[in-house]
Amino acid sequence: MNNPNLFWFHCGRCGSLFQSPAGDLADRLCSTCGADPSLGLVESLVAAVAPGAETLPSADTQSDRPGSRRNRSGTQRKRRHLMLKLAAGWAVVLAVIVFGARWLWNEEDTGQTPTVTTAKTASVSNEDVDFLNRVSPKCAGIFSEFLAAGTPESRNQFVLTPILTSSRMARFYGLNPMARVDPQSLKLAASAVLKLPAGKALETQWNGTDGRKIEAVFREENGEWRLDWDHFARYSDYPWALFLAGSGAAEGEFRLLMRERLADERKTSDSLSLVLYAPRFGQPGEVGMQSPEFLVARTSSDGKLLDAAFKLARSGGQVFGSTLANLNPEGMIRVRVNVRRLEVNMERKFEIAKVIACHWYALDEPGVVPAAEPAAADPPAATSGP
Repeated sequence: MNNPNLFWFHCGRCGSLFQSPAGDLADRLCSTCGADPSLGLVESLVAAVAPGAETLPSADTQSDRPGSRRNRSGTQRKRRHLMLKLAAGWAVVLAVIVFGARWLWNEEDTGQTPTVTTAKTASVSNEDVDFLNRVSPKCAGIFSEFLAAGTPESRNQFVLTPILTSSRMARFYGLNPMARVDPQSLKLAASAVLKLPAGKALETQWNGTDGRKIEAVFREENGEWRLDWDHFARYSDYPWALFLAGSGAAEGEFRLLMRERLADERKTSDSLSLVLYAPRFGQPGEVGMQSPEFLVARTSSDGKLLDAAFKLARSGGQVFGSTLANLNPEGMIRVRVNVRRLEVNMERKFEIAKVIACHWYALDEPGVVPAAEPAAADPPAATSGP
């Protein structure tokens, strides 16, 4: 018959059921293993997260008498060993958490000017790494100040050739809205060394919190690093859509995106069939109004230059060996061209007067080299008769 003053309890250490009076927990011991039947916090965590870890031996697997001194001392040694292992494990976990949190904090936008990082770190030489470390902070500060400036006049001090650029900036912003970008809303996506004929430049790409993607190139001038504003603003003499509609001067310089029509079908044709589009600031994957068709003879200097640019793009290369991601819409290249508008028999027509370059940088080098003409075959040697 059961004693009404005794109650059944479950031992959390050996798993046995035992009877004990209902009293202070500190005085309750398991009648099988002789230990405190309640697991502590540390041991409970071990049991929950590491079920395969070393456990204390139960009474039915011991050869010693239950509750003996030898059994209790062995149990205590195992408990100390287990707690040491657990403490070491938690130290490793905490170290990972701390260093991981610090790394994530450095990667997040903290509201300060971001540190410039390279697009392809593994392929960057030590010389280029030194260049980036030296130049990047200066350029990031210049870009931040340029964007924070509220007028073209105040922005002019941060751009290349400010005296020559000031009049073009005023004319450009008189016809186009000035891009308003909060420098705190930008986060650096990638950067790399751009090797131009005049020397090294810093090429960067930024992501805005509003979804915009912005490119900025910095070049050194008279010992100071400045923004290539022509490239940044996609400078053109006149808005492309208005020019196509018949407004403005009959000829102008434009920075546009170009696509080759029916490239495969017309690869044996004498001319390239081309279409021009205005780029959208901050939205490199989108284009504006499409132009009428332009025909450029393949054998002309402009045709050879454009043919080389399209071949470079199809091979995955970029002008001047740029290593940043190509943000152009698929199948399109960047061009800087002079376009002429004509009125022939009451009909409006257009022609490319000159291909200046196959990029938007503020320099006149074309960026690609046309394929060399095959050398003429030597005439057969004269032979004498028998």
